[in-house]
Amino acid sequence: MDTFISNSPAETLALGESWAAQARPGWVIGLSGELGSGKTQLVKGLARGLGIARRIASPTFALINEYREGRLPLFHLDLYRLDTPEQVVAAGLEEYLFTPRGVTVVEWVERWLPGRNGQAGRPASAPPPPRDFRRVLLETLTADTRRFKYEDSGS
Repeated sequence: MDTFISNSPAETLALGESWAAQARPGWVIGLSGELGSGKTQLVKGLARGLGIARRIASPTFALINEYREGRLPLFHLDLYRLDTPEQVVAAGLEEYLFTPRGVTVVEWVERWLPGRNGQAGRPASAPPPPRDFRRVLLETLTADTRRFKYEDSGS
């Protein structure tokens, strides 16, 4: 598992921009971390790196925001209001998790993939991860400092 320490929101944006350089269709990035840990800030950097100039906001109430004007489409999901993988499927979000049309970022990914955010075990009913998946755990260390632990799986 790789680790990155961000000492400011600007460094978190830069991390997202650097990840955008690696972005390819079908890539899913799953984010886990408490409120205010930098999930949306990371997505803003990723969007900027993909050439998306629009304002990026967390889709907490809409569940998904789509940005199609960059080098690759960016699909930004927020599962905060959902509790189970079944609710993710019922909300019609599964297509964004397995369709290689662009890059999908999922905030609160543990609500879709239980046991994959550093927790022990994984329920037998949990869906498999996408083919090309980066799991990211964000931790708040101080008011400005965040730790990003991340690991890639799949192809």
